[in-house]
Amino acid sequence: MPSTPQPDTPEPRSAEPRSAGPGPAQLDLRRPFTRAQAIAADIDPRTLRGPKFRRIFHGVYILAECTLTPQLRAEAALVIHRCRAFASHQSAARLLDVPVPDHSDEHVSVFHENDRRRRHGIACHVVAADARVGVFRGVPISMPTRLFIELAETLSLVDLGIVGDALVRKGRTTPEELTAACRDSTERHAQAALRAAEFVRSGVDSPMETRLRMLIVLAGLPEPDVNHKLYDDRGNLVRRFDLCYPDLKLLIEYDGRQHAEDPDQYDSDIYRREDLDRWEWRLVIITSKGIYQKPEETLARVRRALRERGAKGLPCQFSEEWRAHFPVRQPVRRPG
Repeated sequence: MPSTPQPDTPEPRSAEPRSAGPGPAQLDLRRPFTRAQAIAADIDPRTLRGPKFRRIFHGVYILAECTLTPQLRAEAALVIHRCRAFASHQSAARLLDVPVPDHSDEHVSVFHENDRRRRHGIACHVVAADARVGVFRGVPISMPTRLFIELAETLSLVDLGIVGDALVRKGRTTPEELTAACRDSTERHAQAALRAAEFVRSGVDSPMETRLRMLIVLAGLPEPDVNHKLYDDRGNLVRRFDLCYPDLKLLIEYDGRQHAEDPDQYDSDIYRREDLDRWEWRLVIITSKGIYQKPEETLARVRRALRERGAKGLPCQFSEEWRAHFPVRQPVRRPG
């Protein structure tokens, strides 16, 4: 059963054509507009080349004082399309504040080949007539499950897993909805999306937690529980763990050092460690180096901790699949 839409969740929209744009008295110079719209609003087109305006794409402008947000860039890509166009792929992900690798182009999807408008910096896709479209903050946009499948064309398995966890965390969809949508889809990249959907979980707090969990699972180690909650004898929540093996009292935690200079958080971490020692939990801390530069060492540490806590049936050799998704990065050496 579909989940109840959350605030700002893309809502399904009808397929009426987009309007021809604002009239002369309605042109908002703080939103993207075309050269033709400027002329219709009695703006001298020569001024568009001056310091007052900024060109976003060929023939698309905005006041120079405006900061170009993901929403304004998406609107700029759509303003040249007078048809049923919508923001898709990386553009839709940026609008929803979903983490995706940097991509300079804006992505627009249309329903017919002759509706495409070619501009440098805009990637235009043609989709099937039954593609589901929503509206997010006034911008037509791919529905979340469709967006997940769209991104399977360009993202790696791990990056797509991060997208899925983020969509679930923000209340845009559920793991079950993603899996069902990928399984039912006839899109070209649906099978790749389905593979990534199988790794999506509820309650994941950050992209690095997704990376760490997928590293562990792709290597053939048991999957840790996500967002495990620990209660006291009175039923009060006392701790919440990102990744853990509750039966073994083993925690696997990513530490981004974001709290290193926060005295209050530093004190809280000390108390937390004391609690874990008192409750006889084992803690394995992984840093970014352990994921990007020393992933095999991280896997060995996790396997050793599992073995020492009594886990059975652990692989003697790691599955090779993890290597394709976690290439070792050399550290950046700063000039001395």
